[in-house]
Amino acid sequence: MPSSKNSLKERLARYRQIEISVVGRTSGKTISVPVWFVLEGDKLYLLPVHGSDTQWYKNVLHNPRIHIAAREEEADLQPVPVRGAKAVAAVVDKFREKYGAADVKKYYSHFDVAIMIDLP
Repeated sequence: MPSSKNSLKERLARYRQIEISVVGRTSGKTISVPVWFVLEGDKLYLLPVHGSDTQWYKNVLHNPRIHIAAREEEADLQPVPVRGAKAVAAVVDKFREKYGAADVKKYYSHFDVAIMIDLP
């Protein structure tokens, strides 16, 4: 499905939101949700809105594959959980820089985990 790393990165660089799809840990069905993200070099960061209580995050832990779609560019990728206060705080800072501290505070309620994805 992915066209190339460069076209995926170019597409990601133009958008503020992408759609991710994960497999439900109990239903086995594909679940898609829109999420904010931060692209930094070859790394894509996701911050679950309710931290470790976020359903899509729990699903990723159970089935560690994630499908991202940025309009016509799509890819199936391997997410890596980010844990630890210092590492998660670094991701939160990236989100505050991109989206603004007020919006991050408004929409995100728990900062105990994040996701990092190496783009292929």
